[in-house]
Amino acid sequence: MVLPLYIKKLDFDELLTRGLEISPIHEVMIDKALLGWKEYELELLRDANNNVVIICSIENMDPMGIHTGDSITVAPAMTLSDRTYQRMRDMAIHMMRSIGDFAGGCNVQFAVSPDENEDIIAIEINPRVSRSSALASKATGYPIAKIAAKLALGYHLDELKNQITKSTSALFEPTLDYVIVKIPRWNFDKFEGSDRTLGLQMKSVGEVMGIGRSFQEALHKATQSLEIKRNGLGADGKENKNYDQIIEKLTHASWDRVFIIYDAIQMGIPLSRIHEITKIDMWFLKQYDELHHLKNEISTFKIDSIEKPLLLEAKQKGYGDRQIAHMLGCLESQVYNKREELGINRVYKLVDTCAAEFEAKTPYYYSTFESDMETADGNRFSDNESIVSDKKKVIVLGSGPNRIGQGIEFDYCCVHGVLAAAECGYETIMINCNPETVSTDFDTADKLYFEPVFWEHIYDIIKHEKPEGVIVQLGGQTALKLAEKLTKYGVKILGTSFESLDLAEDRGLFSNLLKENNIPYPEFDIATTADEAAAIADVLDFPILVRPSYVLGGQGMKIVINKEELEKHVVELQSRMPGNQLLLDHYLDGAIEAEADAICDGENVYIIGIMEHIEPCGIHSGDSNAPYHHLT
Repeated sequence: MVLPLYIKKLDFDELLTRGLEISPIHEVMIDKALLGWKEYELELLRDANNNVVIICSIENMDPMGIHTGDSITVAPAMTLSDRTYQRMRDMAIHMMRSIGDFAGGCNVQFAVSPDENEDIIAIEINPRVSRSSALASKATGYPIAKIAAKLALGYHLDELKNQITKSTSALFEPTLDYVIVKIPRWNFDKFEGSDRTLGLQMKSVGEVMGIGRSFQEALHKATQSLEIKRNGLGADGKENKNYDQIIEKLTHASWDRVFIIYDAIQMGIPLSRIHEITKIDMWFLKQYDELHHLKNEISTFKIDSIEKPLLLEAKQKGYGDRQIAHMLGCLESQVYNKREELGINRVYKLVDTCAAEFEAKTPYYYSTFESDMETADGNRFSDNESIVSDKKKVIVLGSGPNRIGQGIEFDYCCVHGVLAAAECGYETIMINCNPETVSTDFDTADKLYFEPVFWEHIYDIIKHEKPEGVIVQLGGQTALKLAEKLTKYGVKILGTSFESLDLAEDRGLFSNLLKENNIPYPEFDIATTADEAAAIADVLDFPILVRPSYVLGGQGMKIVINKEELEKHVVELQSRMPGNQLLLDHYLDGAIEAEADAICDGENVYIIGIMEHIEPCGIHSGDSNAPYHHLT
């Protein structure tokens, strides 16, 4: 148990007692705290012949004191000197060979002093796949778990093939010609009053990964993937401008520190002060500072006056069209049109494990922006490595980061949707940004685009690939919320149309549909303001169930028992979800709840089974125990 230096004697006694009670052998380990030291991980594989390869080096942007699962991490390591990296490699290999006779994967974590000496202390070794193994696999294209399983069965690294190139052996160390950034995803909004500061206990429920040609591009992609209503780092009108709050969040690491650092720089807080508080390496802070200065420069232009080199630089550093539109005071569509006019278009690069030294056989892509290159005869071109085939194609939109209310079950559906489309003879294309999922395995779909499930990225892929259509109904709310825009832009949605999805997602429309079809339903009405809700409450009897439209996982849903509670909840929902219609139902207290799973081909309906909830109405189906009745 590692205790931060700021823990008081009372806290120490409480934590020590708790640790002794939890420990099966009534013992705790007390280590020297290494707060402020830099944290690194190495992912290794070893075979029975004692061959060892280092798959990936990962650097935590956050210093020691924040759990790895809650840390923003970068691969490859950015601020490590080659001398120290070689010492770290030697230590890791020696540790792996010293812990016993085994073949498989291993994760080793180190702390490095932030001074010039770069002293190294080994923190932990996991002779198994770890939380970072999936991230390292997706970052490098090296399938660690798959190779580890074969090593456990007796194969040796030199006997196995590189799964990406199919021509070289697995006894190699991947080379990255790009940068990846992982940012965790939290769901503190589900737990009112919870402690949102980060420390030694992991609190995140998912993560996203961005791939770019630079740290800045990858960082922006990762922030755009989080699905927390941010368009990237800043430049979206949602910056924190409260000095005291910013200092507090920097001092006690907060879940939103990736944004707070940018806000602090924008406010004028010196980099030296931010470094002093956070102990984040100055290299990372200077990367933020460059983005801030670029934003200020762009803000001096208008859409008609901005020139190609500056707009290209903004795109190369990861700024989204929405952010650039915010800076220029125009519409996102105008920025998109300006890009096309100037020839600033996305190109797609392969994740090939070998920095293009060998030809990749598995199509695993990320996007970036490049300056046009010139051939010997004077023609200009961009090096796009994603070759479009003449096959009929289907795009499946992934489910984005895991969070409470939307987890791995949606990824399961996406994967099986891809498999079904392949069975029907279509070339399958997956778009997703979650390194924890099967959908982002490079051999699940015919083509994988590891990109944010974010409008700008998706639309560019659609224009590039020209699919027969897009399947949105399998990826949960992540994919569903894009259905309207896809329809607006003339992109065909396969399966359930946007109109049908909207009919089910809009609580008011759905209740009216039940009414029209003489299907029993609770008394209801629709409100958009607190005054309307209060008037409806005079007609409906309390308790009343208040539900916003277009949400999954019961977010924003609440049972209220009087007008004071109703007013408070409606006002809160209006501030969090402006413009969202609210459905007020008379709550069916004590009713038995059941649900049916069914499938329809447009005419015939087949009911697969029915679940009966053990808990009464009022407990979300995701939290209910339920026996499943299969219909035969």
